[in-house]
Amino acid sequence: MNQTLLQVFDFEQKFDEKGAFQWFQENWTASYVFCAAYAAVIFLGRFFMRRREKWDLRRPLMFWSLSLALFSICGSIRTGSYMLNTYSSHGFRQTVCDTNFYSAPFSKFWAYAFTLSKVPELGDTVFIVLRKQRLIFLHWYHHITVLLYTWASYKDHVAGGGWFMTMNYSVHALMYSYYTAKAAGIQLPKPCAILITSMQILQMAMGLTVLALVYFWHHEVHCASNMQNIMWGSLMYLSYLLLFSWFFYQTYLKKDKRKGAKAE
Repeated sequence: MNQTLLQVFDFEQKFDEKGAFQWFQENWTASYVFCAAYAAVIFLGRFFMRRREKWDLRRPLMFWSLSLALFSICGSIRTGSYMLNTYSSHGFRQTVCDTNFYSAPFSKFWAYAFTLSKVPELGDTVFIVLRKQRLIFLHWYHHITVLLYTWASYKDHVAGGGWFMTMNYSVHALMYSYYTAKAAGIQLPKPCAILITSMQILQMAMGLTVLALVYFWHHEVHCASNMQNIMWGSLMYLSYLLLFSWFFYQTYLKKDKRKGAKAE
């Protein structure tokens, strides 16, 4: 076990961040191609399944969710360790303005892996389409905009990236673990789903806060970013905050009110 961990840490240290950064500098617009292909798959998949029975993909979905859960858990531990170390050594402002996150020995690989992971995560929607589940606007809008913003942010190595990635890793660690349990047929109490959605809402509020701080600090101190990234990131996080809050209301509060009215 210790030998395996040493190999992992050694791989993190030797990861060629400069090569990865150069590749994104040259190919970041490929994110638009992935998003276009994703939209086409959704449209064609729904058309294909229109007159067909839903597919039973419980077992593949379980392994899919489990792999993403394990990946997110590892990512949250490694990036979270970096953020905690930065906070204890240099304070909160440095955690926001830090850009060494993209090149530091044990966070550089996980920053790169996080950025790439937004492509395979599009596969979540394939399961929804083939299982003929309800595909809400929030789901596919979130996938597309996260992919575009993440790739553009990695290309520019903007401040705030450590927060964005660590928060997303942590929420996804819980979310995909929850999906794994559901796919395995394990009945989880409703508060588990409520907790995950609440954490997503908190993540969006914190994302807006971080971008606001980057905006206020990028002239005062070294807080590298650009107005385009701050503007689009703020609009993205604000839209997420509103959409996730509305989803929370529709899913948990409105239904509970209806149940209460029926009980009366």
